[in-house]
Amino acid sequence: MTTIALSQEQQLALSNLCTNIQLWAKELGFQQIGISDADLSSETERLQQWLGKGYHGSMQWLEDRKKMRLNPELLHPGTRRIISVRMDYLPEGSQQIAILKSPEKAYVSRYALGRDYHKLMRKRLALIAEKIKQDAQAFIPELEISSRPFVDSAPVLERPIAEKAGLGWIGKHTLIINQHAGSWFFLGEIYTSLPLPVTEVITENKCGDCEACLKVCPTAAFPRPYELDARRCISYLTIENKGEIPEEFRTVMGNRVFGCDDCQAICPWNKYAKPTCEADFQPRHGLENSDLLTLFMWDEQTFLKNTEGSAIRRIGYELWQRNLAVGLGNAPANPDIVSALTSRLPQASELVAKHIQWALVQQKNPNRKRVRKLSRTRV
Repeated sequence: MTTIALSQEQQLALSNLCTNIQLWAKELGFQQIGISDADLSSETERLQQWLGKGYHGSMQWLEDRKKMRLNPELLHPGTRRIISVRMDYLPEGSQQIAILKSPEKAYVSRYALGRDYHKLMRKRLALIAEKIKQDAQAFIPELEISSRPFVDSAPVLERPIAEKAGLGWIGKHTLIINQHAGSWFFLGEIYTSLPLPVTEVITENKCGDCEACLKVCPTAAFPRPYELDARRCISYLTIENKGEIPEEFRTVMGNRVFGCDDCQAICPWNKYAKPTCEADFQPRHGLENSDLLTLFMWDEQTFLKNTEGSAIRRIGYELWQRNLAVGLGNAPANPDIVSALTSRLPQASELVAKHIQWALVQQKNPNRKRVRKLSRTRV
């Protein structure tokens, strides 16, 4: 990478540009930005160990593209700095705990209640990238400026990058926590060739002795603090996993049919979380408070219509039915549920049929035990 010697005037202009980036980001609905260098070599050993333990499950792309994750310049040639942003997504009055305690309701991870965040954030980050290019070319014409936005759709180590940029610290549940905003927010990045001043922030990990997030996990997905075994995580099981949900996890899944927020919901720092102001992140089609049975009875056309523009659509109708069948198996015994499961069985795919059959056994077993979570000693 060619090094450009900048004059004092150019360095001052870059500093002023950083101030403008902050203003642009705020105008576009981002709550915070930070700027870091592109050196992620300190993450190499941790990523290698995590992959070596097989904790990524069937997400083979994490292994295949690990070099790009660790070396931003391989993903976007010329990258000198990374602009990291966060955007709040928790809807007002989300009541996630109340839904989890209502076993006939369907719990959908709070990030997926509204429109898909990927396009919304990427479009806004692209606007910022273009503004940066136009501004910088005026005072550094000799430097070819290139930038590329990312939002959870490329081999990017977004959480270590966000921590390095001062947006928060990586908590024991492996998510970014901000002491003023909790963890209910999306992350996004802009890789840029522009040598912007890095954010002068020292992020202190303030989890202390608290292990609430580890203890509350229904499937004991955290072998130890700061380490997630995705193969046991309900978000992985209901979204990334394309096959059967292992029986050992079905009962403890409860009514969680798309993702899981337990480790966030219990985190003490989320008392500082602020509700989103984004209209697109507000719940649609009653998904924040729907009955399992109502959602299970959607036909595929209704599913496609009601999940248009939603992150839920990416799993497809078959996996949606699979997840809901497990939720219905965990619901209180109800003849209407038995009738609905039975009616769907003849036309169900082999995958869905296996989960419907399991659910029917659960519904018809009056002595079934309610297991709320697995023990971490099993990991």
